[in-house]
Amino acid sequence: MLGILINDREQKEMQYLIKREMDEILFDLKDERIDHIAKRAMNERYKILFSLFKRVATPEDCMKYTRGRQWREQKG
Repeated sequence: MLGILINDREQKEMQYLIKREMDEILFDLKDERIDHIAKRAMNERYKILFSLFKRVATPEDCMKYTRGRQWREQKG
């Protein structure tokens, strides 16, 4: 296990960067021109980013990026 000490400003910057990346992925996943293999890789990246995001964000912010029932229906 690794630990990291960051101040509030750095935490907000991490949140911002991760949110931007997750927003880009969510936008690209809606693009029908992108191959399903690439989308699978994007989904994996999203999962990793979300797990990082959960460590620096509030539960309310995490709920905004939780992929629920709508995502599962689109995925299938």
